[in-house]
Amino acid sequence: MATPKFVGVETEFGITVTGPSEVNPVVASSLVVGAYRGRGRRDVRWDHTDEHPLRDARGYEHPDPHEPSPDDELGLANTVLTNGARFYVDHAHPEYSTPECSNARDLVIWDKAGERILEDAAAQAARTLPEGSRVLIHKNNTDGKGAAYGTHENYLMPRSVPFGRLTRQLLPFFVSRLVYVGAGRIGTEFPGTDVSYQLSQRADFFEVEVGLETTLKRPLMNTRDEPHADPERYRRIHVINGDANLCEVATYLKVGTMLLLLDVIEDDALPELPPLAEPVAAFHQVSHDLTASLPLHLEDGTTMTALEIQWHYLDACKRYVKERDIEDAVTEDVLDRWEAVLTTAERDPRALAGQADWATKLELLESYRDRHGLDWDHDRLKMVDLQYHDVRQDKGLYQRLAARNRVERLVTEDEVEHATTTPPEDTRAWFRGECIRRFRDQVVAAGWDALIFDVGREALQRVPMMEPARGTRAIIGPLLDEVGSAEELLDRLTS
Repeated sequence: MATPKFVGVETEFGITVTGPSEVNPVVASSLVVGAYRGRGRRDVRWDHTDEHPLRDARGYEHPDPHEPSPDDELGLANTVLTNGARFYVDHAHPEYSTPECSNARDLVIWDKAGERILEDAAAQAARTLPEGSRVLIHKNNTDGKGAAYGTHENYLMPRSVPFGRLTRQLLPFFVSRLVYVGAGRIGTEFPGTDVSYQLSQRADFFEVEVGLETTLKRPLMNTRDEPHADPERYRRIHVINGDANLCEVATYLKVGTMLLLLDVIEDDALPELPPLAEPVAAFHQVSHDLTASLPLHLEDGTTMTALEIQWHYLDACKRYVKERDIEDAVTEDVLDRWEAVLTTAERDPRALAGQADWATKLELLESYRDRHGLDWDHDRLKMVDLQYHDVRQDKGLYQRLAARNRVERLVTEDEVEHATTTPPEDTRAWFRGECIRRFRDQVVAAGWDALIFDVGREALQRVPMMEPARGTRAIIGPLLDEVGSAEELLDRLTS
C-alpha cells in the first residue's frame, strides 16, 4: 500500500493600500503580517537552516551568486502561528502557508483559516495608518498589469518514486484539471491572444514544461527538491501551476485528487497516456476553452479533450481504490465529487457555478455585463472580477455569495475559526503549534522540520521533526500535558 500523504498550500495574497499616504507593497505586507493579533508577544521567527531552494530534483544544485538574504536579515515580517502555519512577506506579498494536513478536508479548513487571518490582519494594519487608509487583500493570482503571484501546493512522496515518472504521469493531469481548479479571469495580459474570459489566472504565465524557477520561465512541473522532511525518505512535489481558490469544492478537489493520484503513481497502478505533443500550449488552450471540448494533440498523433484526460485519471483512481478495498470517507467523497464535476462539465461547464471559481465568477460577470451593457474590457467589469477575490466577508463578492448559500460549503465557520489558532491534530503541525502556544517565550525559531528552544542553557536546543506523521496530539499530547515547562519537555524528549 502507498505511504500516507501530507499536503500544505502556500498562497501569496494581492495587497493594495488606499488613502492619504502612499505605501509600497513590501511595507504594506510587513504591516499586515506584523499587525496580526497576538503580535504584542515576542515573535517566533522562521528557521531557514535546512532550506535549499536551489536544489533540483534532477540531481544537482544550481549556483546563484545573487541568492537573496533570509527575510529576517532584510527586516521582513516572518512568523509562525499557533495553528502551525507560517505567515510572512514574500515578493512584496503577504503569504500564508497552511500547516501540514493529512487529508483534503482538513486542508480546506486551514486554507480558509488563512483568509480569516488575512482579513483580520489587514483591518489591524489599517489602524496603524493615517485616517482614511484602507488595506485591501485579495486572494487572487494577478494584478492585471503583467504581474502574477503564486499559489503553490506541496505534497510529500517517497523518494523511491522516480521524478521522471512523476513528471510523465502528472503533466497531462495538470493541463486538464483547470476545469475545476481555475479561478477565472477577464482577458489576458499577453498580446496576440484574443480571449474575453478564461478558466485560469495563472495559465498564460507558464512557459516551459519542467524547471526550477517559480517567477520566471515558470514550469508546469517544478523541480525544487526541498522536502522539509527526511531527505533520504521523501521528496516534495512542489506544484506551482494552480490558482488560488475561494470555492471550497475547488480547493477540496484540487488537493484531494492529487493526494489520491500520488498513491496510484507510487504503487505504479496508473495506465500510461501518450504524452501531450505540446504541454505548455495545451495548458494555454485548455484555459482559453470554456467548453472543455477542444482536442489536445498527443505525441502519437491522436487527440483527447481535457475532460477525456480527466476521465482517464478518475477511472484509474476508482479502480485503484476498489482493487485495494480502501475504505476512507474522504477518499470516497473525493471520487464521488470528482465524477460529479466531470459529468456536469460534459453537459455544460458553466453549470459548475457554486463549485468552481471560474464558473461562479463568470456567472456574476455575465449578469453584471448584461444588466449594464458593458464590453468585456470595461473597467467596471474588471473591478467586479477583482472584488470577487476580496477576503473581507462583508465586501468580497465570493464571501457574500457564501453568506447567502450561493456556493457549496464543505466545512463550517466554527471549524474555520477554530483553525485560525489551533493546528491539525494528526500531523507534526500539532507539536509546532502547541509548543508555540504553551512555550512561546522559549521557542526562538521554528521551521517545518524543527523547533529551536532557548531555555537558558549554554546552547540553543534544536528539536528535529523530520517525520510529518509524528508530533501528533495522539503521540505527543500526553507528554505535553505532563510537563510544566519547555526545559522539562526537552529533558523528557532527550532522556
